[in-house]
Amino acid sequence: MRKTHLVATGYGLMMASLLFFVPQAESENFSRWPELVNPFESTSGGGVMIDRYAPVVVGATCRTDFTVTLPNNGGTFLNEVVFDAIPVQGGILCENGRWRAKDGSAEGTTPFRVFLKDGIARRPPA
Repeated sequence: MRKTHLVATGYGLMMASLLFFVPQAESENFSRWPELVNPFESTSGGGVMIDRYAPVVVGATCRTDFTVTLPNNGGTFLNEVVFDAIPVQGGILCENGRWRAKDGSAEGTTPFRVFLKDGIARRPPA
């Protein structure tokens, strides 16, 4: 009896999480996000600036090359990022980003998201 209860509870939690997960993306009004303007501060903060960010949809992904400029004359580096392209609200939400340095020296993920619609790239509000 206890095993059945645990399975039912697990299933219930899974279904509840799906119910909360799906509407969350739909509840945000991506068209109200501000337009993405280059350059902008990296999600990592610290004065790191991102520039030349111009994502385009390629199949099931959004992609762009971009530069990272470190503060205090720390140099500028060429990178690329690939996001999952999710159709939503008449546009494409680019999320789950995976970036890498073009020279292969670094890679990682980013929480940054971009919404593309009608030729305009938008970013989440600050």
